[in-house]
Amino acid sequence: MDLNVVCKNCGAEVSPYITECPYCGQRLRKRAPKLRPEGEAAELAPAKRRRRLRRPQREQRSLDWLSPRRPYASIAIVLVSAALYLVDRSGNLGLYDLGAIIGPLGGDWWRLIAAQFVYENVGYLFAVAAAVLIFGASLERRYGAPVMLLIFLGSGAAGMYVASEAFDFPVAMGGNASALGILCAWAIRDLRDRQGGEDTESDLFGVVAIAAVLGVMPLLELTADAWAGLAGAVVGTIAGLLLPKRP
Repeated sequence: MDLNVVCKNCGAEVSPYITECPYCGQRLRKRAPKLRPEGEAAELAPAKRRRRLRRPQREQRSLDWLSPRRPYASIAIVLVSAALYLVDRSGNLGLYDLGAIIGPLGGDWWRLIAAQFVYENVGYLFAVAAAVLIFGASLERRYGAPVMLLIFLGSGAAGMYVASEAFDFPVAMGGNASALGILCAWAIRDLRDRQGGEDTESDLFGVVAIAAVLGVMPLLELTADAWAGLAGAVVGTIAGLLLPKRP
């Protein structure tokens, strides 16, 4: 067994015991190879040569964080939301000043985007952040940051617009619609891969559980709007149908 495997898509060296590249999502093999029983291990190189081989591998791993396949956009979404939460808690700016939709829009269309990053409840923020780091990061590695951001912001903006039009005095903020959008886009892509015979190894029960938490969020948090979440899920589903097949 080789010490490592080179991904044909991004060129990164990864463990031979994984089935999917952690940097770009490229499928390496359908099933991981079995570990050798004790006493049947392959011959290893001499100690001096082994040390020479390990050194460049450690140097490369130390630079892995520079890889363009890292989900920087997904991480940035979470950090911006957390920063605005701290600003609201510690500064003089309130939720409305930061972009929350409280009352009719009145031509403030920028709030359709800004409201997605504003939170009053840290539990609400945590639930959305978890969905972004799981499903948003997966979409970002597969299709790139612009595609993931377009789905996130498009789903959220559509949800916020529906929420603003559904009530005379709407109150809506947070990324409930955005998170449901990227979750639905990811789910459609995963189901399509399964129908194509791909072994995705994903846990659909976990996906359903996260979707359920986001779906009932309006019952737990008044600033999360149910109509916004529904609209975001619809936009995400459409986006998932439009995404290309597994590369």
